[in-house]
Amino acid sequence: MSLLRLRDVDTFYGEIHILQQVSLEVGKGELVCLLGGNASGKSTTLKTILGLVRPRGGVVELDGENVTGKTTSYRIARGMAIVPENRRLFAPMTVFENLQMGAYLQKGGLDEQLERVFDLFPILKDRRRQLAGTLSGGEQQMVAVGRALMSRPKLLLMDEPSMGLAPILVERNFEIIQQVHEAGVAVLVVEQNANVSLSIADRGYVLQTGRIVLADSAQALLRNEDLRKAYLGR
Repeated sequence: MSLLRLRDVDTFYGEIHILQQVSLEVGKGELVCLLGGNASGKSTTLKTILGLVRPRGGVVELDGENVTGKTTSYRIARGMAIVPENRRLFAPMTVFENLQMGAYLQKGGLDEQLERVFDLFPILKDRRRQLAGTLSGGEQQMVAVGRALMSRPKLLLMDEPSMGLAPILVERNFEIIQQVHEAGVAVLVVEQNANVSLSIADRGYVLQTGRIVLADSAQALLRNEDLRKAYLGR
């Protein structure tokens, strides 16, 4: 059974048809990337998955449940979490306080979940009293991911994790994503950087002007000549 499934989703802004018959899925334990350039519909897809916008047609399913008409908070409570673009940490707050913010829907088990995050990112345990705004870029990304993991998600959504970062930080960010995936969390990476995304993904989709134009295994997409020309510069 798929953990996340979009079936024939049509999303509009006013009368502008943004997503057109979009279908994609993420299986339990999978790492899937959704690729696309500017104005491809990636952000709208993410907002539709989160429930920030409601499609006029089609279905959004989470772990077998139709959540198309459900609120964002309901979806988060059912096992969805997001690491937003540019991390959006609370810079004047400590690492510990930022992590606590990720568990606001949880009823107990905070210490246990904190230990899981610290096991995944040991440096955060040493930095837990440090202000988040004083951390390095890589450490801030760990906090952003750790904050999302505090809600014990089944599915982690990553919004443009390479956006605006130096190549060395991009590489570190994707190492962090791999760590999370290897810990058993399903991940959907929404990205423009095809090369680095596909290098760690199981499968991928390519979105173009609101339509899925390619869907295949990550390795097959890396070998796809059209994709190489459009996204890999070859």
